[in-house]
Amino acid sequence: MKGTLQKVETEESVQRLAPHNAEAERQLLGAILVNNETFYRVSDFLEPHHFFVPSHQDIYEKIGHLIRAGKTASPITLKTFYPADAKIADLSATQFLLRLAGDAASIINAEDYGRTIYDLAIRRNLIRIGEDMVNIAFDAPIDVPPEQQIDDAERRLFELAEVGRSEGGFVSFGDALTETIEMAHAAYNREGALSGISTGLRELDRLMGGLQHSDLIVLAGRPAMGKTSLATNIAYNIAQSYKSEELQDGTLKTVNGGVVGFFSLEMSAEQLATRIISEQAEISSSKIRRGDITEAEFEKLAACAQTMQSVPLHVDQTGGISIASLVAKARRLKRQRGLDLLVVDYIQLLSGSAKNSGNRVQEITEITTGLKALAKELHVPIIALSQLSRQVESRDDKRPMMSDLRESGSIEQDADVILFVYREEYYLSKTEPEIGSPEYAAWEAKHEAAKGKAEVIIAKQRHGPTGTANLHFQGEFTRFSDLAEDDHLPERYE
Repeated sequence: MKGTLQKVETEESVQRLAPHNAEAERQLLGAILVNNETFYRVSDFLEPHHFFVPSHQDIYEKIGHLIRAGKTASPITLKTFYPADAKIADLSATQFLLRLAGDAASIINAEDYGRTIYDLAIRRNLIRIGEDMVNIAFDAPIDVPPEQQIDDAERRLFELAEVGRSEGGFVSFGDALTETIEMAHAAYNREGALSGISTGLRELDRLMGGLQHSDLIVLAGRPAMGKTSLATNIAYNIAQSYKSEELQDGTLKTVNGGVVGFFSLEMSAEQLATRIISEQAEISSSKIRRGDITEAEFEKLAACAQTMQSVPLHVDQTGGISIASLVAKARRLKRQRGLDLLVVDYIQLLSGSAKNSGNRVQEITEITTGLKALAKELHVPIIALSQLSRQVESRDDKRPMMSDLRESGSIEQDADVILFVYREEYYLSKTEPEIGSPEYAAWEAKHEAAKGKAEVIIAKQRHGPTGTANLHFQGEFTRFSDLAEDDHLPERYE
């Protein structure tokens, strides 16, 4: 019975031809041969491989070469590229090309024919991806685990959805001005009047203009500086501010804040949630973990949790994932729930492909290059956390520098923005002199001035100034916030 069923399925699959429209292909090719200007109406999105009939692929490719070389493509000029005895569909090449020109569609309909051919090619690609999925799943190669098959299928589907769109080429200056005005209008209407997504921290937004789409933002610091806390604060601020409007096609457009994806490779989702609810409720996370809270504090926690339920912050707590797996998951999140910001905590916990295993510098290069490409592909900012080398601790001034980034070459190169978190209070508390000693008074004054303050140093910004944003830090609640207006540290600019 099983064998009979398989045989029937095979016969059916043989009988079913891949979707195509040979007549539309002939009509379009004929229209181009009659008037070469028609080529430019379809060449932005239509490639030779989109044609189903091999001879049509070949003709379209030859036409393209001629027209792009500034020559006329006609049956007479094209026939010189075929041998004298060449046959196309049982006709000589010359007869076939003349028939194409004779059966040409009107120039008005040329783009519609091109769209039809393109759409059918997409459907054939979908079939091909589906067939490959089935065949690989049946064969089950030892060196291709199911997770890799899923990642590969998702990548191919996403590329099919995104690559080859016709929005490209030259635009008129008027259209460019319109887009600029629309961007300015969106910034004007957005809370904080920023061109990017507001971090919820006034000083940081002032220097950066918000988080810009397609930027890779590296946030680095030594342990205990609070880089994860700053990332969670920004992520929650953005998710909490999320507002959207429904477009005519039923899709949602973000008008403020955003949907956030958070890859927590070091902490569990529960630990991350504890940090965020501690910050929002202003109750120490250590007290929450120990259950050392009053009834009033518990009610405050419950109220905060209720409010946070609807916040579009999605956490993936898979540890040690590869950059390929992260990319696949990010694409899936964008497709299924939307995505406006991605946070990765942190770069050094990601792994590269097998070909670079054993060479950490090449592996980090693959990871940062992959993150930058993903930011551009998804058109969202990515905040990627990074460790700093121990050489920071050996200097008198422990403010980080670019050279302190571990495996820094590719990180410096690929990042659009590099931020360092620095808290002088932490280092001063470790060097407290003996009470009553001559140094104590000076140390105490310095410690008091640095208490509760943090610096976010913008060491690199491709589209803006470098400088330092001075923030307030409450270690008890792992919370960064704006300083009071009269409580700012001196600013440093380059």
